[in-house]
Amino acid sequence: MTDIGRRRLLAAGGGIALTGTLAACGSNTGRGGGGSGPALNQWYHQYGETGTEQAVKRYADAYDKAQVTVQWRPGDYDRQTAAALLTDSGPDVFEVNGPTLDQIRGGQVVDLTAAVEPVKDDFNQAVLAPKIWQDKIWAIPQVVDMQMLFYRKSMLKDAGVRPPRTLDELVDAARELTAKGKKDKVKGLFVGNDGGAGALFGTPLYAAGLSIITEDGKVGFDDPAAARTLGKIHELYADKSLLLGAPADWSDPAAFTQGLTAMQWSGLWALPQVKKVLGDDFGVLPFPKDGSGGKDAVPVGAYGSAVSARSKHKTEAVAFAKWLWIDRTDYQRDFALSYGFHIPARVSLAEKAKELRSGPAADAVSYATELGHSEPLLWTTASKTAYQDAVSRIIKDGAHPESELKTVVRKTRAELDRVKKK
Repeated sequence: MTDIGRRRLLAAGGGIALTGTLAACGSNTGRGGGGSGPALNQWYHQYGETGTEQAVKRYADAYDKAQVTVQWRPGDYDRQTAAALLTDSGPDVFEVNGPTLDQIRGGQVVDLTAAVEPVKDDFNQAVLAPKIWQDKIWAIPQVVDMQMLFYRKSMLKDAGVRPPRTLDELVDAARELTAKGKKDKVKGLFVGNDGGAGALFGTPLYAAGLSIITEDGKVGFDDPAAARTLGKIHELYADKSLLLGAPADWSDPAAFTQGLTAMQWSGLWALPQVKKVLGDDFGVLPFPKDGSGGKDAVPVGAYGSAVSARSKHKTEAVAFAKWLWIDRTDYQRDFALSYGFHIPARVSLAEKAKELRSGPAADAVSYATELGHSEPLLWTTASKTAYQDAVSRIIKDGAHPESELKTVVRKTRAELDRVKKK
């Protein structure tokens, strides 16, 4: 999916929410479920994938223990839900990019641990982790989206370049492919029109063997390896190995399918379109590791289904969320793969899906399961903004990585102290 909803989702994988225009219909209210129980109001953000709205209304209609009305919400969905959770007129069950730590600690969402616990180990653990606070689960992951590196097999072969397995190899490959493609104006790599500051975000930190926030709640990138790795991203920008000014940004595979670049950082959602245009002339890789302590990195994210603490029917709302996102595995698979191209949040479902069992799709599932990282719950908006600005200056302006990151480390520590004191 290439709309704003899917890109916003990957904030959970280390990206920053973008802005743009959605392709789906306007706000609609569903018909209401066919059940005879209480009336429940369910909210979704506005997807751009044809058929998704009709599908979720069909799921709601199939539930026989409540009358479920679906609302399809255009605009700034995260802000809408944040405001609605403070009122009595908000949703009972709602899709959430989170929930946030403030929503959890403010008592705005219901504890769903009992519903999820029996199948907890079957969820992709990277996307489940940000939905856990103090050993309780506050949302049920719906589908997994991920980012990865697409490469054109024929272009690499013609240039005598092997698919890069380290960041140094990626830098060298991009340079070599740019040199070989100069006549045809083909660049070696595309990571977004901003040089990768937005699309890559925290992924290079994980590739260096670090993290954004450690498991014990400390800054995870106060390490020389962080500056070293981000300096190499600047090197890509400085030696003009990156495609800049593409007609469509990184979330759209057009630059790759049109032959403007030999490699592109994009998302799993782009895979069907790439395959349609290029056939088997492409492969996919994780972001390559950097340094002796490095590890291949794959950002993942998942919207979750949560229940409002202000719902007048909390027990029934929890039962519906469990029915839809835990019991009805057929609906979970349908939602993930019938309208777009995503990975079911349950590992067992991903392994069974025929669309994901071969070729680059199977590679992607393996990467997401084994290498996935997502945005930590303690990573606040203030910290994200400070990091994003610093990375942009490092990549585009050649700012000193060490000094830029020291400032971000101080800001992040202050933010961690602030939220821990609440």
